[in-house]
Amino acid sequence: MRWLKTVAVILAVGLIALGGRYLLLSSHDPVGTTTTTGTAAIGGPFTLVNGDGKTVTEADFRGQYMLIYFGYTFCPDVCPSTLGTVGRALDMLPADKAAKIEPVFITVDPERDTPKMVGEYVSHFHPRFHGLSGSPEQVRAATQAYRVYAAKVEEDPNDPTAYLMDHSAIAYLMGPDGTFLTHLSHGLTAEQVAEIMNKRVE
Repeated sequence: MRWLKTVAVILAVGLIALGGRYLLLSSHDPVGTTTTTGTAAIGGPFTLVNGDGKTVTEADFRGQYMLIYFGYTFCPDVCPSTLGTVGRALDMLPADKAAKIEPVFITVDPERDTPKMVGEYVSHFHPRFHGLSGSPEQVRAATQAYRVYAAKVEEDPNDPTAYLMDHSAIAYLMGPDGTFLTHLSHGLTAEQVAEIMNKRVE
């Protein structure tokens, strides 16, 4: 009977190992990367509205690279700085590569940022920018798909419309098939952003 116990132990160890591997493959760290492979679980479906009032989904960008950034129009510094950098970087790229990239800005503040406001806002940084907003539920679904953090801070108790948003300050470069390629951290220069995109866009 000793050999039966030995077999049982081996099977138990094997099942534990397989279970642990499954948990690792299906779990994610705080920034949304798969633990075992390092493949980022970033991106997914969204349904939002552009500045012209047209419904836009992730499928509208298939076949193109998408450089996507989440922020809000009332942002005092990080958002305009990042959008300005992206706009300049696009102009530095070879024309054929720049044409393959769709820059997208999604608000994290749908309570104040209407689609029209967002559309007008991004037009100041580059004519090819897509500005998207939507209902709080639609925006929440998009932020969750891209593992974006966003929350109200510094609220004025006397004015519910006066507040700032704390949010992730990372831009994501997505491939033509919608898969995550790389991220662009806040603080990069336009030259650095252009270099990264030039290497990634085929």
